[in-house]
This record gives sequence, structure tokens and C-alpha cells, in this order.
Amino acid sequence: MALLFSLILAICTGPGLLDAHPSSHPFGRSSSSVRLVGGDHHCEGRVEVQQAGEWGTVCDDGWDKNDAAVVCRELGCGAVKRAISGTAYGPLTQENQKIFIQEFKCNGMEESLSQCEREDFFDCTHEEDAGAVCEFPENVRLVDGPKRCQGRVEVKHQGQWGTVCKAGWSFAAAKVVCRQLGCGRAVLTRKCCNKATQGQGPIWLRKASCSGKEISLQDCPSGVWERSNCTHDEDMWVECEDPFELQLVGGDSRCAGRLEVLHKGEWGTVCDDGWGEEADQVVCRQLGCGESLSPSAKFRRRFGPGVGHIWLDDVACSGEERSLEQCAHRFWGQHNCKHAEDVAVVCAEQ
Repeated sequence: MALLFSLILAICTGPGLLDAHPSSHPFGRSSSSVRLVGGDHHCEGRVEVQQAGEWGTVCDDGWDKNDAAVVCRELGCGAVKRAISGTAYGPLTQENQKIFIQEFKCNGMEESLSQCEREDFFDCTHEEDAGAVCEFPENVRLVDGPKRCQGRVEVKHQGQWGTVCKAGWSFAAAKVVCRQLGCGRAVLTRKCCNKATQGQGPIWLRKASCSGKEISLQDCPSGVWERSNCTHDEDMWVECEDPFELQLVGGDSRCAGRLEVLHKGEWGTVCDDGWGEEADQVVCRQLGCGESLSPSAKFRRRFGPGVGHIWLDDVACSGEERSLEQCAHRFWGQHNCKHAEDVAVVCAEQ
């Protein structure tokens, strides 16, 4: 009987059935049927799939980078960085949220999860939810502002960075930009700039209106970027709240010391688990300091341990990120560290 059940299960979950009836599959190739929830941006978080209009999670049985790579590809994100298991991206939005899929068996080359083998019979809990961290594709940025989350809007189209014309722009679009960049809520959008901070190069015009609820500008309906006949006098400026402030304390300057981050109005430290020179570079860049000097562990300890919260752990950066929030890390406040493991960073002063 057990053998018969296994045979039936293999037939029902094999790739042939999914390929033969793609329209009947409960979640298809559209990014609207697969999403990542709870991360710092739309390319990181807990995996959720949609069935019959309802979002449910995926059990982490067998979950690995091959499966996560397919999610990243399907969502239009970059390459997979990590496959996540457990409650890193909790809590759930609904306590009674269903678990739809027991196990995906992807080879990593599929274009969508619908092409992977799967098993729907499960005995998991939400303590075993699957997640993924993908590279965050940079196609919008704020430049020449006093802070990371303030500046002239630029978008990358056809491989070129260009400014955005005020024609067709709205505060709703500004809300999407702030969300896409991992900043806080939008507080201002206006025509930019003085002659010294005007953009150069192409000026893009988007013939679409955002609702303000989209994850990225690319998600705004019927969006088409094309060259406009605007001038750089009509470039747009956006200001968002910055929820991710950094400081280096205990040193002789603002460019050296123990790293602290501001979260929920309170400063806390960062654990050195997984920390590397790439993360040093990101911190120095975000603070507007010079290059990272990457001193020895002994030298870093001279800044002493912090007190209070340890906000971040297992921070993993590529070194290309514009801010620490774009690096992979555990959910806020989750760690297995003591303050003796607090990160310290030393940058060259500019």
C-alpha cells in the first residue's frame, strides 16, 4: 500500500503534469502568484504562493539554493544569495495562514516554480517556512541629496541612467520609489534642482500612473519608459524618511568606532557573525567616509562593547550595496550573540 501511495504521489507531482496543464496550475509564471514577504525589499523574504486567490507558505523540506534561484528568477530579481529556512521573516500576517506546498524539487534552471516537481502532502508548521534572499536589482536611485533617502530621481532604462520628467510624475510614484529603495514613507516630491545638481544625459518619461501600493516602479500598470522632450529644469526630486541610520561611536571621529544602527527609535549594535571587509566598505560608503581600513580584530576591540539591543546578526554584503539595509541579515533583533561580539568599523576620513 505504501508503495502504491508513493507511486501515485510521484505521478501527481511530476513535471509532466505541470507542463501539460500549465493553465490549471494554482500558481503560474506571473510574479503575482509568487512573492517574498517580510524582507527589506521585494527580492528578499518568506516565500508565499497563491492558490485560488489565497496566499500560503512553502515548507522548507528539501529547500535549497536551487529552489530559491527559481524564485529569484521568477520575480525578476538578481541571482540567489541564500536559501532561508525557519522564522527569519516572521511573524506571519495571519495566524491561520495555510501551508500550501510541502517540498519543491527544482534543478535551479527553471523559469518558474510551476516547472518544478513538488509535493503537496505535508506535516509542517510555520516554524519551517521557506525563504529566499536574492540580489536586489538597482534600477532606481536618489542622487545628489543630503541623505541616502533624498535626492534627484534617476531610473535605469536600456542600460542608461537618466532623470525623470515631472510630466506624469506623482506623489504616488514617489511612494513607490521610497518603498523600492527600502526607505521609509515618502514625505516630499517636487521639481528639482539648481544648476549645480541638475541631471545630465537622457530624460525618461513614464506614461503610467502608480497607485502608490506597488513594490517597484516596474510594477506600475502599463508603464512605458521613453525619451521625453523635457529639459533638466523639470527633473524630479524625492525625499523619504530614512529608517536605517548608522553611527560609529567610541572613536576619535565619526568615521571610526563601534557600529550602531537606529531601529524603532533606539540605537543598538551589530553582531560580527558573518561580518567581512565587504560590509566594512558598505558602512564607510553609507556614512560618507573614505575607504574602509579593515583593521585587525584586536584593534577593533579598543572601541569596547555596547549596551542594550543587538539589532542585527549574520550580515552578509557583496560590497556593492549603497546601504547596510540592502545586505542580507537576520530579522531585526534575532541573534545568538553577546556584546563582546559587537562590530567595529574604521574608515579613512575624507
